Amino acid sequence: MTTENQPTGVFAASLTPMTADLSIDIPRAVAHNKWLLANGCNGVAPLGTTGEANSLGFDERLALLDALADAGITGAQMIAGVGCTAIPDTVTLTKKALANGAGGVLMLPPFYYKGPSEDGLFAAYAEVIERVGDSALQIYLYNFPQQVGFELPLSLIGRLIEAYPDTVVGSKDSSGDWPRMERTLKEFPGFRLFPGSEEFLLAGLRLGSVGCISATVNVNAPDAQAVYANWQTDEADALQAHLTELRMCFKELPVIPVMKAFHAQDHNDPGMANVRPPFTPATATDLATLTTRLSGANFNLAA
Repeated sequence: MTTENQPTGVFAASLTPMTADLSIDIPRAVAHNKWLLANGCNGVAPLGTTGEANSLGFDERLALLDALADAGITGAQMIAGVGCTAIPDTVTLTKKALANGAGGVLMLPPFYYKGPSEDGLFAAYAEVIERVGDSALQIYLYNFPQQVGFELPLSLIGRLIEAYPDTVVGSKDSSGDWPRMERTLKEFPGFRLFPGSEEFLLAGLRLGSVGCISATVNVNAPDAQAVYANWQTDEADALQAHLTELRMCFKELPVIPVMKAFHAQDHNDPGMANVRPPFTPATATDLATLTTRLSGANFNLAA
C-alpha cells in the first residue's frame, strides 16, 4: 500500500445508530459516517469500542461493513474494527474488510482470557495473519488495557513488526499513557501510531504519529482537524489547548450514550439517542451537563 493510500489524520471511532428495536440502523449509520467525513474527519473507524461492536452480532458487523463500502467509504477513509475473542471471527471480519477495500483493520487481541503470555498473544495475531493470507492486510494493533484487562507489551509489538513488517503497520493506543506512546514512537520509527484521544494529537504529531482515532471526535472533529491541519504553525498550541478543553467536557459522563443524545438533540433526530444494553440512554441531566460544558468552551457543532 502506497503512503498516500494509508489512513492518516483525524479518525472518529464512529457511533453505531440503533433503531427502536435495537437493531443497527443502517441508513443512519451510513449518514453519520458521511457526516463525519464532511465535518472534519479524514476517516472513520467503525466497529470499535465506541461503535458498541462487542454488543453486536457477527452478521450485523458484516452488514455494516458492506453498507459503508457500498456508500463509498473505503480506502484511506476506513479503518475497520475486526478484533474478536474467536480467531475465526476475526479472520472472517478481516477478509470482509479487505474485500471492501478498507485501508486498514483495527485488531483487538483475544480479550476474554486474562493474563495471556506474550507468546500466546503473538500466536493469536500470527494465526490471524496466516489464515487471512493477503498481502494487502494492514493491521493496527488496538491497545486498550482499561477495557481488555491487559496491555499489549512493546516487546510484542516489536516481535510482530519483525515477523510481519508489511502487515503490522501501526496501532491505536487508548491507554491514555503518554509515556508509553512516546516510547512506541521512539522505539519503532515509521510505526503508524494513532493516539486514542485527541488530547495527544499535537504531541503525537510532533513525535511522528499519524493522527488520532477518538470517540469524542464524533462531536469535535472540526476542532481536531484544525490542530491536524495546522500542527506545524504558530497556532498549534492554542488550537490544541482548545481541543483538549473540549475533550475534557466529556469527563465523568457516559460517553457513548451522551454523544448519541447530543447528536439527537443537535440534529433534531431523536432516534440517534438509542443505545443497546448494557448501555442505557443518557439522562437529561447528563446531556444538559455536556451541552453547558461545550457552550462554556466556545464550541460550535458543524452543520
